[in-house]
Amino acid sequence: MLRKEAKKYSLEFGKKEKVLNYACQTYQLSRPNKVGTVMALIRECQPKTIQEWEKWYFKNATTAGKNNFKITRESLQELGERLYEKITEVVIPEWQEAFNALTREDCYDYIFNLTINRTFDGYLREKSVVNDGLAKEFPQVRFDESPSELDHAGDIDYLGFVSENKAFGIQIKPVTAQSNFGNYSVSERMKASFDSFKEEFGGNVFIVFSLDGEIANKHVIEQIKKEIERLQSEY
Repeated sequence: MLRKEAKKYSLEFGKKEKVLNYACQTYQLSRPNKVGTVMALIRECQPKTIQEWEKWYFKNATTAGKNNFKITRESLQELGERLYEKITEVVIPEWQEAFNALTREDCYDYIFNLTINRTFDGYLREKSVVNDGLAKEFPQVRFDESPSELDHAGDIDYLGFVSENKAFGIQIKPVTAQSNFGNYSVSERMKASFDSFKEEFGGNVFIVFSLDGEIANKHVIEQIKKEIERLQSEY
């Protein structure tokens, strides 16, 4: 039986896609505080056609966070204008300078650094955050490294077991992954992975930002504490 392919509505941008995606992500122009929580919105809408979704979005969508405002076609066009300005005034000049200065030795060093140095830095960072931070805050919890066979291993670094079967997840990021971690938002893929983890282990996943091996977003400790109490109350 031939597999029916789902119809796609997304536009194709060819080779320009990488530049557009890089600039959009770098300058956070598609975050919930700019375009709203789009996946939550479309699930609330449950549209049968793209026209229904588009009409519902512009009627109901607002930006997330403080100072939220209603999203309009004009506000999306403004984001597109900002994207164009960033690419033409910042990204292209920066890339041209990098291209002109790039050497073969840079490529050798980059691959080695990515494979050896950064991996070791990340390993030490994770160990410090868990062993010197979380494990001391929550001595009753067993923290295990995420096994490679776990479906969510790419998005969850550690599991915090409050019982044999109940656990919450921990993802550790260097604070440089988001200079202002208060505005950090996970991708839709990660949200799906976190939801899948919760279905399997019962607990939510928490992002812990590390600064020199210490927990930078201290408020996450209280959130984890409440999650442990919730999980403990279920068994």
